[in-house]
This record gives sequence, C-alpha cells and structure tokens, in this order.
Amino acid sequence: MTRFLQSGWFVALTGCVLYLAVTVLVLGPSKFAGAQFLKPDYSAEDDPSWKFRNPEFNEWVAQIQNEKERLDLRQQQLDEWQTRLNTEFQEICTVTQTVSRLQSDFDQDVIRITAQESDNVKHQAKLISAMSPDGAVDMLDQMSDDDVVRILFTMKADQASAILDTLSKAGPAQAKRAAQITERLHQVFPEPATTSAATP
Repeated sequence: MTRFLQSGWFVALTGCVLYLAVTVLVLGPSKFAGAQFLKPDYSAEDDPSWKFRNPEFNEWVAQIQNEKERLDLRQQQLDEWQTRLNTEFQEICTVTQTVSRLQSDFDQDVIRITAQESDNVKHQAKLISAMSPDGAVDMLDQMSDDDVVRILFTMKADQASAILDTLSKAGPAQAKRAAQITERLHQVFPEPATTSAATP
C-alpha cells in the first residue's frame, strides 16, 4: 500500500484533485453573484462595423454626382445647339429655294445671245439696218420681242433708236411695245463673250 501511495501517477492525481478543490473554493458562484458585466456601447463615437462610413467614399459619391450634373448640363446645351442648327438649316434651305426661284425668274426675263446664234443675229441686224425705219418696223413687227431685242442690241445705237422712235409713233400698242423692248435691251447678256453693240 505504501508503495502505491508513493507512485508518481498517484501523486499527480492527488495534486490535480487538490487544485480543483482549491479553485472551486476560491472562485465559487458566490464570488460572481454581485458582479455586473459591461454591455457593449454602440454609440455614434464607436459605431459597429456595419454602420461604418468611409469619408473618401462620400467624396467619391459627391464627385460622381457633380460629374453627372455637369454631363446633364452639357447634354442640355448640345440639345439646344442642335435645335438652333436645325432652325438655321431650315432658314438656309428657305433662302436657297428663294434664290433659286429668283434666279429662275431672272433667267426667264433675261435675253441671252449665245455664241452659236451671234453670227445669225449680226447678219439679221445688218440687213435690217440697211432698211428704212418704217420698213424695219414692219419687218420687226413679225418677230417676237426676244428676237427684236437681240437684233436691236447688235445694231448701232443711232439705228436702233431710229427704229424704236418709228415704232413708238405707230400707235399706243406699238408705243407700249417700244417701251418694253427698250427696257429689255438692258437685260441682254451676250455669252460667252460680250458682243459689240456696233456692227460694221
């Protein structure tokens, strides 16, 4: 028996039992009866992790909002410019159409002497200039106003004046025609080069 009590494992077991007994006596439930455990304080100064706010993140959000506002303003300006351009384009189209119409009307009113008919007009003017004013009026009375204007434009000024004077004295209708022909003589455009007003 003495040998058993002196064995190493028995001594170790005895030490453990004594340690547990002392611990229970010292740290028994009665020792913690009046103890109060502190609860965590999740105040504004010490927010939990799920309430954490990164200041840099807020700055990024503010920058993104500012950039979006700037882009919206830019888009609004582009839309206004597009509307203005469309309006100006419509105005330009209207002006272009008006100019085209006026050009067409002008081309209809203006008498042009082309290079192909220039020799023929000169030949007719030479023949008519050799006639008396009365005979020339009778001849021109059978022609259209455009042809008369071309011929008179090619003749010498004094010869054309004599014919127009004789035409104006032939009656009210002929006087009106002489005035119209005189006005249209200012609307003769030789092409491609200027034709001399005098014929040798």
